[in-house]
Amino acid sequence: MNRLQKYLSTSAWIALIALISACASEGGTSATEQTSDSETNPTPQTEVRLAGGDYTDFHGSVTRNEAGNAAVTDTGNHHLDYTAEIPEAGRYKISINAARRTDDPASLWIEDYRDNKDDRTYDITAEIPVKNTLDAGYSANVKTGSPMNEGTHKIRLHVNGSVNIESIRFELIKSHRPTPENMVQATDGDTWEVVWADEFDEGTMPDTSRWTYDIGDWGWGNHELQYYTKADADNARIEDGNLIIEARKDAEGNWTSARLTTREKVSFTYGKIEFRAKVPAEKGNWAAGWTLGDSYVDELSWPYCGEIDILESVGYEMDNETGNGIAHASAHTPAYYFKLGNQPTGTIKVENMNNAFHTYAVEWTPEYITAFVDDTPYFTYDDTSSELTWPFDQPQNIILNLTMGGGWGGLKGMDESVTSQKMVVDYVRVYEKK
Repeated sequence: MNRLQKYLSTSAWIALIALISACASEGGTSATEQTSDSETNPTPQTEVRLAGGDYTDFHGSVTRNEAGNAAVTDTGNHHLDYTAEIPEAGRYKISINAARRTDDPASLWIEDYRDNKDDRTYDITAEIPVKNTLDAGYSANVKTGSPMNEGTHKIRLHVNGSVNIESIRFELIKSHRPTPENMVQATDGDTWEVVWADEFDEGTMPDTSRWTYDIGDWGWGNHELQYYTKADADNARIEDGNLIIEARKDAEGNWTSARLTTREKVSFTYGKIEFRAKVPAEKGNWAAGWTLGDSYVDELSWPYCGEIDILESVGYEMDNETGNGIAHASAHTPAYYFKLGNQPTGTIKVENMNNAFHTYAVEWTPEYITAFVDDTPYFTYDDTSSELTWPFDQPQNIILNLTMGGGWGGLKGMDESVTSQKMVVDYVRVYEKK
């Protein structure tokens, strides 16, 4: 091969590689983009579709129309039962393609695991108003972020009103990922020393090597109003050495906020978990710093995974002028949890919760959990008698969030004049004894 032939062969190969690269760029995202987006856009796409007419049972005035869609022909409350085979654990966008049969309002919501052994109601969408009438055509009525484990899900579609249902789709938007690191803290030494912390004193956004954004508006098991966003500075940012979690209401009355968790980064077993924060006043908010068992995958996991509430506060318990309010700490286990009405809880009055920083903490050992405000203990849980009373020998991840509405935050209604609420966190620290 002479020098010219060699040059032409090399040029041809370069041209071919360039052409392939260009086609790949036009046809989809690059490898770099796929890596960065894989947290919320799994590849390949996972989607499950149920035809509206494929219900296995129903209650109320339900029939199949000529197109094979489900038709709820009367007002009032009805339900239709379906079975969905979910191929991968993760967070799903649920779209119910439906239309109202009349001009009257109608709404839908989905119950998961309708046959669960604890006789609980697992609401994984909260109530969804049906947008269109049949004259306008079917529309997708959507909730985002619903947790679903791999396997068979016997779901129940609850319908309030007269609607036609064309389909239900479950689209995976984020795969479930086990947390790679569990830190086990010693609790039998003499002095508490920091082993993990975020001081929120660098950058302008939360550190994603420490925190994962939970996203969506599926109600979070509590009929909450907000959509939790991902990496949106309107809702989560670093300012003046503090983490700001801000709930904001838009012109249409829709709330957004943020929920940060150490899940997928690091989990903890035992130790002292502490954060310093200001929490908002005004009716309608629900601020929390807490832990959730790392074994949580979907709603069937709770409360078997365990939950420790380091601080919960609700705006309607706080004086808007003085900021004086109430801090709550709780433990949730299979034997004791709030939906049974028997969860162990402690409360303490705290002055100026919204304008002054206070320190909220738990000391968690193999024998007990004790909660503190400003180093004052006010709640202890120590029932270690069985797995049902003590799931706290297993890893927990830390969560910080600001909720609007919900079963507790919205118990006394919402202050409709409020358009912004802030939870300000100075630091989060985990200690062990040495």
